[in-house]
Amino acid sequence: MDDKETLRVGVAVRRLRRSLGLTLAVVAERSGLSVPFLSQVENERARPSARSLQRVADALNTTVGELYDAADCTRTVDVVRAEPEGEGLGVRPLLRGHHQLHAMEFTGEQDTGREFQHRNDELMYVADGAAEVEAEGRAYRLERGDTLCLSGGVRHRWRAALPGTRILVVAVADHIEAIEETRH
Repeated sequence: MDDKETLRVGVAVRRLRRSLGLTLAVVAERSGLSVPFLSQVENERARPSARSLQRVADALNTTVGELYDAADCTRTVDVVRAEPEGEGLGVRPLLRGHHQLHAMEFTGEQDTGREFQHRNDELMYVADGAAEVEAEGRAYRLERGDTLCLSGGVRHRWRAALPGTRILVVAVADHIEAIEETRH
């Protein structure tokens, strides 16, 4: 593993720390490391020793291996192949690993009957067939090629309206804290 790969673990540390709702001060207290050092690690300006990285992993209730796995996703190129014809009925993840996006393909007659509310924005694209969506008490019918974008926090439910419907759902992953840009 080269220095650049080692440094990328800082991104994974920051993501995990934030997803757990922890401050740098809390992680510093748990690990016995200083806040400035942890900040430098997270911002990839310092390379932690194996012992320091172990202390950070312990403070975050994870392993060094998990941190390196999460670090690997910051620079991956991954192909997820289509399923053979006839095997694609149901739900299929379009991404593997830990990413800033969450993407799924739903094929066939999907009707979970449950309401969803996600932390971050979500996009629904109807590749084939049609879907009926209820969002914030309003009904929408989506046909092939239609896209629906839902802001984070919008309550919604959906179902496939025709056999053979294929829907792609892409969302900002829940572990990401999307910050709305303020305009002056």
